Amino acid sequence: MPYVTVKMLEGRSDAQKKALVEKVTEAVTETTGASKDKVVVFIEEMSKNHYGVAGKRLSDE
Repeated sequence: MPYVTVKMLEGRSDAQKKALVEKVTEAVTETTGASKDKVVVFIEEMSKNHYGVAGKRLSDE
């Protein structure tokens, strides 16, 4: 049973997240041969104050 975790900044619409889950599931089934009903996709959203690049939080920019 493949498990896929997608970590991204918050702000995407429900429609975008729905499409992401559909496309990731499709890619996993095509590349691994796993059946669609066995693919699990987790979306973990982070706020900009919980994400830093080059020593600075994105919320500080």
